[in-house]
Amino acid sequence: MSQLILASSSPRRKELLEQVHIPFQIRKQDADESSLPFYNPRAYVQALAELKNRTVELQEHNEVILSADTIVSFEGKVLGKPQSAEEAYEMLSMLSGAQHEVYTGVMLRSSEQESFIVEKTTVEFWPLTKDEIEYYIETGDPFDKAGGYGIQTYGATLVKGIKGDYNNVVGLPLSRVVRSLQAYGVYPSLPEVENERTGN
Repeated sequence: MSQLILASSSPRRKELLEQVHIPFQIRKQDADESSLPFYNPRAYVQALAELKNRTVELQEHNEVILSADTIVSFEGKVLGKPQSAEEAYEMLSMLSGAQHEVYTGVMLRSSEQESFIVEKTTVEFWPLTKDEIEYYIETGDPFDKAGGYGIQTYGATLVKGIKGDYNNVVGLPLSRVVRSLQAYGVYPSLPEVENERTGN
């Protein structure tokens, strides 16, 4: 059976895989993302996922390495993780009352094959007041998230609606990833559910 290696320290991607009972190990990657040129959001996020993936070595023949990166794009501009309260305020003001796109790129690689997934979700924000933005920044939530918000935390209150995969905004297009992993011999493990059914 194949062993999934998650090349990411993202707690959100870890939680998503655990949510669907995919067994995995974490192996940290050390990619220099500043070296990548920007072409367009779709190509850029795929290139980021590949860069991260190739910094992690396959150590066993049955390993499958999963890497991913998520970016927020607004009017052709990529919004990364804000480094200050001022930058977070600028980002959230920009997104207020408007639509933006969230792209996640995923690369899967084994000793025998490799493949990519790029998923786009459109997110629309409510018009936000100055007080709403400042309160959200004070929660500390924006600072480790692309675009300065987390849809799975208090940032959900900023979102009017989405078109596409919710989990993609969190950090992984989970449904597509799970289906793609089957081609690599990686399947969900549900021992607790089986025990409940059989009474063991």
